[in-house]
Amino acid sequence: GSRTVMPATTRDLPHPDLADVELTEVLFALSDPSRLELVRLIARDGPQTVANCQAVDPAAPKSTFSHHLKTLREAGVVRNVPAGRQRVVSLRRDELDERFPGLLDSVLRPAGTRARRRDQSRVT
Repeated sequence: GSRTVMPATTRDLPHPDLADVELTEVLFALSDPSRLELVRLIARDGPQTVANCQAVDPAAPKSTFSHHLKTLREAGVVRNVPAGRQRVVSLRRDELDERFPGLLDSVLRPAGTRARRRDQSRVT
């Protein structure tokens, strides 16, 4: 028998126009430690398959992980697009930087970076 192949359009998820996204939505999406870690991974290493993203917190139930991805996508933080048989998640960095200048840089800075810099200046 022939297999029904779903057209790509049915796999396309809606992504908001960043002009319509409020800062509070982005901040809420980034307020969860697991979601923030996921965004840091993508910011550092580039677009990731959903499977790679899930490896960030393998203990999280699949439903929780799906919810995290949905929250990030609906807040305009990431794109989640089909790529062959997988899905790829990418950071909407340029758009976010344009809409909320400096936000990602300050949010994605690893914890303790500023404190470390302060310590180094004391030593010299």
